[in-house]
Amino acid sequence: MTILDQLADHARDRVAEAKKIRTYDAVKAEALAMPKGDFEFEKALRKDDIAFICECKKASPSKGLIAEDFPYLQIAKEYEAAGADCISVLTEPKWFLGSDEYLREIAANVSIPCIRKDFTVESYMIYEAKILGAKAVLLICSILTEAQIKEYIGICDELGLSALVETHDEDEVAMAVRCGARLIGVNNRNLKDFTVDTSNSRRMRELVPEDIIFVSESGVKTAEDIALLRQSGTNAVLIGETLMKAHDKKAKLSELKG
Repeated sequence: MTILDQLADHARDRVAEAKKIRTYDAVKAEALAMPKGDFEFEKALRKDDIAFICECKKASPSKGLIAEDFPYLQIAKEYEAAGADCISVLTEPKWFLGSDEYLREIAANVSIPCIRKDFTVESYMIYEAKILGAKAVLLICSILTEAQIKEYIGICDELGLSALVETHDEDEVAMAVRCGARLIGVNNRNLKDFTVDTSNSRRMRELVPEDIIFVSESGVKTAEDIALLRQSGTNAVLIGETLMKAHDKKAKLSELKG
């Protein structure tokens, strides 16, 4: 079993536990009763220059504990002040030490859109994301079927949420395009063995139609990395560890923007 399989299994267990507290129907009804979103996440990424999704992340399976001190609200506000376009908030509790509460608080206290960064394995989690204040969810091709991705994009559309469909290779990119994804992310980290290759995004960019927002995720560390991605026509980058480890996040983001 890969770590990704374990993450997906644990997400299913979490949903099963959550349903004991609040039923699927109750969560769905609450989400649908809320004002429909305006796809703010994808709109924030449609700009002339490369857009930045900055991540609030305490730990990861590959790096362990990244931020022992984790004033998540302060970090999110620093990102906003530094000119981030969107914020990614980890809610996976076991390997990433994330929390739904982090997302709820951050979304309520910043004016830029947030994505719930988690391992979406059931539609229940999309309705949860809406209730928590997220403007987008992550759908990972390697843990979902094509039918599930189509269904989940449909639910996101009904709620006014954006769906960032994450891919890693040619087959997954083709699958995301077939599913009608408007945002396609390419993870430069292979979630099966955690090796990182930032040129992966540049290779995959050629396979994604121009009208689809293209996001490079993981392993982007320097202004040079950003410059190469900019040249390849990448629309946005998701940056976590590099910013989480920076003492002055505003200066670091400014440096990355070149």
